Amino acid sequence: MAAEGFLEVENLEAIITRIEQKSRKIESLLKQSKPVEALKTALEGSPLKTRDERCKSANWIVVHRAIMAIKDVDGMLASLDPEYYDILMKYLYRGLATGDRPTCDQCLRIHEKLTERAGLGCILRSLADTVNTV
Repeated sequence: MAAEGFLEVENLEAIITRIEQKSRKIESLLKQSKPVEALKTALEGSPLKTRDERCKSANWIVVHRAIMAIKDVDGMLASLDPEYYDILMKYLYRGLATGDRPTCDQCLRIHEKLTERAGLGCILRSLADTVNTV
């Protein structure tokens, strides 16, 4: 039993390390004025199946930074692979839950365009999926 706990902690530390590396890459992309690439990088490898709040919060910070840098929502969605639509929708709802006005405004702008592009199914899938949480 103790070995399982150790492995879980080790895996969590590995996840945090990957998130920190991803954060540095995203900051570099944002400095190069590449917010769409930053968002793609933020969404890639999101630790969806972990229940650890520290991992989820650390990844949210990274995704939030990328979401807030998006100016051209239509352009972003046109270049984003459809496989990321559902996970982006999950993060938009997390952003709306913060209650922070600028975050909510940006999340609603993206939500509207994402729903137009991906349809209502994207909303339903993101709300119904209780295994992959952000």
